[in-house]
Amino acid sequence: MVVYDYDVVVLGSGPGGQKAAIAAAKLGRRVGIVDRRDMIGGVCINTGTVPSKTLREAVLYLTGLSQRDLYGSSYRVKEEITVSDLAARTQHVITRQTDVIRNQLARNRVTMITGTGRFADAHSIWVDAGSGRESRVTFDKIIIAAGTRPARPDSVDFDDRTIVDSDGVINLQAVPRSMVVVGAGVIGMEYASMFAALGTKVTVVERRDRMLDFCDDEVVESLKYHLRDLSVAFRFGEEVAAVEKHQTAALCILKSGKKIVADTVMYSAGRQGQTDDLALEAAGLEADRRGRIKVDANYRTSVENIYAVGDVIGFPALASTSMEQGRLAAQHACGEPIREMHGLQPIGIYTIPEISFVGQTEAQLTDTSTPFEVGIARYRELARGQIVGDSYGMLKLLVSPDDGRLLGVHVFGTAATEIVHIGQAVIGCGGTIDYLVDAVFNYPTLAEAYKVAALDASNKIRNITRIDG
Repeated sequence: MVVYDYDVVVLGSGPGGQKAAIAAAKLGRRVGIVDRRDMIGGVCINTGTVPSKTLREAVLYLTGLSQRDLYGSSYRVKEEITVSDLAARTQHVITRQTDVIRNQLARNRVTMITGTGRFADAHSIWVDAGSGRESRVTFDKIIIAAGTRPARPDSVDFDDRTIVDSDGVINLQAVPRSMVVVGAGVIGMEYASMFAALGTKVTVVERRDRMLDFCDDEVVESLKYHLRDLSVAFRFGEEVAAVEKHQTAALCILKSGKKIVADTVMYSAGRQGQTDDLALEAAGLEADRRGRIKVDANYRTSVENIYAVGDVIGFPALASTSMEQGRLAAQHACGEPIREMHGLQPIGIYTIPEISFVGQTEAQLTDTSTPFEVGIARYRELARGQIVGDSYGMLKLLVSPDDGRLLGVHVFGTAATEIVHIGQAVIGCGGTIDYLVDAVFNYPTLAEAYKVAALDASNKIRNITRIDG
């Protein structure tokens, strides 16, 4: 019988890696997790999700943007906002979260293996701790949770000052007066809205004819309206041909011939799996051109003892889903019976204002010829909406007129990513709007929007039934 150093090794300490390591440890396995000392928590904690969302909170607070409906359009907490103002809060949260992760791993007796790993074969890796010597670590099972990095087109000369990607944008030395954001996906729109709130003149360039095409059309239009109100300009159906760096700014040249001058150009051109340096071939694996690894329903690769989870396996590439994938992969690797991940997963987009939805969209229901009725509640009609100064938020329910089942929930505005979970629970339990109509909600709250929207949909269905029989 072969004796390994570890029963399970995890490559990467991001959301998927953390949960995989802890799940295996709780099942009594000897577990090691490999990552660089300065990357505990992965991209999520250090350069991605947590820093960007912390930056958003700092922007909202310091600009006073969310309070201007109450105190006037000139209201600001601080007149001159510097990068150090924003970075202080971000670094505080990163440090605290890193400590939390270290504590959780130590508490569950997960061994931290400091360095970068690459496969020697299917049951061992070489770990480079930066000392010039590599150590060999053997294992029975391994879970790859290496994550992704921003994709960088070869034609673009990134300098992390004038031309940056979504990781580098949080390290800018000053708040730019103008910015071009290339790509109107989730990350691009999040940063576009943050810098626009800071007073940066933002231009978004997107080769497609719309942004966030997986979201509800009405919600996207509302976001576009609010961003234009912050002086964001959109160039849809356009592509960047070249970016020229000059002494004081960058010149962005579009394929249509248009030219845009900006202090900073931020590329948000998708993500690339961090598999280049893993020596996958030594273990009998390969990745596609975007660095992604193919897995089965249990997150097992084509090599029986090797699993992969998180962004490195592709869609949906969310921290929330990566955590669940890590837990499920670890349980399967340890021979535990598992349940499949629930297909009902909420999407949260931290633009200003934020967007969140769960279930189906109007377009999807229309494409499948599924009848539905719409119930809407607007924050300005809620006491809580007036209290927090949100006059634009809305909650939309999509309801089956036949049996009242909730088919989709779409939220735009304050706390959208929080209150969407009420709808997620109702849909997940096969609930109907009767539950929401009859429920008593705390007053005043934004959650009360569910009752208002449910009553709206219920009244519409009643009117149709009365006429149509």
